[in-house]
Amino acid sequence: MSRKAAVVALTALAPISWGSTYVVTTEFLPPDRPLFTGLMRALPAGLLLLALTRKLPQGAWWGKAAVLGALNIGAFFPLLFLAAYRLPGGVAAVVGSVGPLFVVGLAALFLGDRPTAKSLITAVAAAFGVSLVVLKAGAALDLVGVIAGLLSALSMSAGIVFTKRWGRPEGVGALALTGWQLTAGGLIILPVAFLVEGAPPALTGANLAGYAYLAFGNTAISYFLWFRGIERLSASSATLLGPLSPITAAIIGWVALGQALGPVQLLGMVIAFGATLAGQMGPRTPKGVEKAEPFGSTEENGRKVSAGLEVSGVRR
Repeated sequence: MSRKAAVVALTALAPISWGSTYVVTTEFLPPDRPLFTGLMRALPAGLLLLALTRKLPQGAWWGKAAVLGALNIGAFFPLLFLAAYRLPGGVAAVVGSVGPLFVVGLAALFLGDRPTAKSLITAVAAAFGVSLVVLKAGAALDLVGVIAGLLSALSMSAGIVFTKRWGRPEGVGALALTGWQLTAGGLIILPVAFLVEGAPPALTGANLAGYAYLAFGNTAISYFLWFRGIERLSASSATLLGPLSPITAAIIGWVALGQALGPVQLLGMVIAFGATLAGQMGPRTPKGVEKAEPFGSTEENGRKVSAGLEVSGVRR
């Protein structure tokens, strides 16, 4: 397997993991607490990574970490949850699937990446495939929900582009940068959650298990893989891995919850997955991929750091 293929495969684990969020939320978490759920996903994971890495931002990176944390977590989670509560799940997923198109535009504006016919076609194909997988006939639209869904997609797309633009400070690994963003995002969500939803609910053992999975497996590890992948892939390649999330959610719903999965949904999966694969193929390797060390062994500060998570500063 080539280095780029390994990076793509490991990065893809993030949206695949996020595809499990729906079933965990519905089966293990208290109802009607989306902001508290976002808080419990982000802040404990961020604080854990800060404790592991023992690194804090310096200079301008206080502001950059806050901006990235707001775009990727602090604004994205509440807007996503607002869309999910105001729209049927399928409509929310379709609205969110326009993210690759936002990335194409933002990458042209901030990274100087000229949009190509291929990037536009694959982005449209991915959104169309997702719509076939999740959109139900007669689905209702809500203006506030649609706007929230579009803003959530725009927020995460901007987070991807500015992650590419700023990289990370010298001597700071991806794990530390992940911790900075999750902590910043969690602190942004904290007051909003308490103002809107009030005090935390009483939690059962199942609730605690669900939150533990979301915080550490679904967020800390997944965002580490996601942000590190963004460093090594082009912005459009990374964002076109996003359709793997609704595809995974549909498969889990079919296997675990007995939800219907008919020919139209299967066709949509094929189209969305095909767009995802097409988005990873290109005539040239994005800058940083060829020089990037494999995930299992990274040279940093003159020494080898083994394993997928770099304890000296793993990616977010």
